[in-house]
Amino acid sequence: MNEQIQLMIDWIEANLKNKFSLNELSNYMGYSPYYCSFKFHQVTGISIRRYILLRRLYLSTEDLANNKKIIDVAFDYDYSSQEAYSRAFKNIFGINPKEYQVNKFPVQSVVKLTINKNGEWYKMNISRKIEVEKLQQNRSELFDKDVLHILNGQVMYEEFKNNRLMGDSDYAPFNEAMCVNATTEQLFDEEFINIRAAGHRESAEGYIKKVIAPLANLFTKKYECIVLWFGEDMFCQMNLLSILAYLEQSGYEGKVFLNSFREDEFKVNQTELKLGHYYSVYKEVLVNHTKPSNELIPVMYQAINIYLDMLNEDNAVVKYIHKNKDLPTKDLIKRLFELFPSIGYGDLQYIELINKIR
Repeated sequence: MNEQIQLMIDWIEANLKNKFSLNELSNYMGYSPYYCSFKFHQVTGISIRRYILLRRLYLSTEDLANNKKIIDVAFDYDYSSQEAYSRAFKNIFGINPKEYQVNKFPVQSVVKLTINKNGEWYKMNISRKIEVEKLQQNRSELFDKDVLHILNGQVMYEEFKNNRLMGDSDYAPFNEAMCVNATTEQLFDEEFINIRAAGHRESAEGYIKKVIAPLANLFTKKYECIVLWFGEDMFCQMNLLSILAYLEQSGYEGKVFLNSFREDEFKVNQTELKLGHYYSVYKEVLVNHTKPSNELIPVMYQAINIYLDMLNEDNAVVKYIHKNKDLPTKDLIKRLFELFPSIGYGDLQYIELINKIR
């Protein structure tokens, strides 16, 4: 079955710039249109039409970044008009193509699905050290002693620490999963610590040791610049939103840079962020679970949509677990990692969700 799905994917990728016809795909595969649609969704967790939409729009960002005319990009990807393309683009990324072309904001990557015979996605391993060294050559001032680098999680922190990647600057991990459990309007105060600790089923003392203590420099030292290293997925972006909200809440006045990347391909997109609205977005999204009223960079806009969708009881992940709940937990978690990389959940989040459904 995985080989058949890969054939579908390869055919779709070869015809991304053509008008899509499910009948043509089914004729190529030798199966009915219904069978192709059903099996594709069953194996990948996404519909064929949704996959095509996301792939076309993501690939179109590369053309926009190379300053290709928007109307030409629209027609290249089989949109009937520039307006139709712009509507679809804004619906997915939260900004229109022209804004993206001018600012080159980071977006969530949508790469071609590649399935091997065991049903696993191929992943590319690119040296993080080489990528960080490139950044240091281009912006050496971001590695000075008056700069704090905040990394998404202990694993990334240990990797950077062991390889001595940060020059003379300070760095710290943010060991949280803000995309799950309740939070409070004020960040990192006593109420926040108690609420978050309870959600993670640990003591306040344990939470302080794990989350608060490693961020000591953020609370006690003044920095001219803070660099935030967070992935494209929803998990990382909700952590990023929380840190940005705290910077605004604490009155931070220095520069802020986001180093955004995809976990399987560590190619960093560096963007300078302007503070001013992230605390209100944090309250709207993570506290009140409502859509934000402010315009955001595309990668965060996309992540927030995923976060809010995950709050629904019938989201795609829940449906997939229901259909495959008889699988061993280890195998089911492996599939979830492969099929839903834009969510970014870890083992603990998936295990809790699986146990709840079972």
